[in-house]
Amino acid sequence: MEKTQDMSRLNLTLLGLAGALLVSGCADTTEIDNKPVATVSEPAKEAPAAEKADDKAAPAEAGQAAGAAVMDPETAKAPEGDAWTSDASSTIEFLGAKVSKTHTGGFKTFTGEAVSKDGKVIFTKFVVQTDSIWADAGDYSAKLTGHLKDPDFFDVAKFPTAAFASTKIEHGDNGAATITGNLKFIDVTKEITFPATFTEADGKVMAKADFQINRKDWGLDYKGKADDLVKDEVALNLALTFTK
Repeated sequence: MEKTQDMSRLNLTLLGLAGALLVSGCADTTEIDNKPVATVSEPAKEAPAAEKADDKAAPAEAGQAAGAAVMDPETAKAPEGDAWTSDASSTIEFLGAKVSKTHTGGFKTFTGEAVSKDGKVIFTKFVVQTDSIWADAGDYSAKLTGHLKDPDFFDVAKFPTAAFASTKIEHGDNGAATITGNLKFIDVTKEITFPATFTEADGKVMAKADFQINRKDWGLDYKGKADDLVKDEVALNLALTFTK
């Protein structure tokens, strides 16, 4: 008898969920799903100070040495070369979704830098002020933006910055590149690898990247409402313009 009642309750829950989906409709997540997936792994480490002074030590080997610490992208030092700084036209945006709706957003305040050598970018970094987050437009914007700032998501009061710094940039043909580096937010750091493109014109370097990550890899596991669950995958769109 008890099992029958449990099954009845389960069936009612499933019917309720199906009804909610029919009423609200399902969000079209194609724009997220079609983007390349960034490879995520344990964060890159930096060599202990003693080994950093040894020019013969290979970075990959040094990073595996005992006592190596996780490379903090916020404090990562740029290598020697031609220095570039992001300008006001640069954007860092994201696209997320729940069952009923997709949401666009981004960050208004951040700093970015790049280093080039022999005509190619060899390092890039940005540091974001998380309190500058924005989402959507219109009447719903303030409510959603406020929710993204609270502990369910970015917890901006506790974690005021997020950051990325590259550890390797591999260049291909026609400006195509593959960037590897550490991405940190809500105090979780992971190494990611993603495709990008670099172009240079009018004394500026433009870097663009468009890919998806799984927010849960960084501990962002807010599920949403039972009838309007939040999608795990989030698309990131980086469009950075650097000037000397």
